[in-house]
Amino acid sequence: MGLFDKILKDPVDQNGMDEDQYYTMSAEEAYKDQNSEGNKMILLEPRAYSESQQIADHLKRRNTIVVNLKRVTSEQAKRIIDFLSGTLYAIGGNMQKLGPGIFLCTPKNINVQGKMTEEEDKKAKSKDEDEE
Repeated sequence: MGLFDKILKDPVDQNGMDEDQYYTMSAEEAYKDQNSEGNKMILLEPRAYSESQQIADHLKRRNTIVVNLKRVTSEQAKRIIDFLSGTLYAIGGNMQKLGPGIFLCTPKNINVQGKMTEEEDKKAKSKDEDEE
């Protein structure tokens, strides 16, 4: 049974909330609920595409995930990112690249401030400044 089949069959989670209630709660409600399943940061290094559903399950429980894709092939990494992108779209979450092969995946209840710049961006900026 796939992830979307599971969602369609069981729209009510273990806490008795339907999915719409789960992802539309305010920040205050989320903070009150800190001792529940969500509000954890989980670091994962998948070794195969088949682990994508486990990552998606953590996101559905409103946990923040840092995914290190350095242990999979580039083809598997692309497939994992595609799968997680679809999951994040469905739950209103966000994905941000932290570095080469490292991504931060956050559900809707987490607000991320700031942005990581890549080394290539820094080199391009310094080259532009040198030319002036």
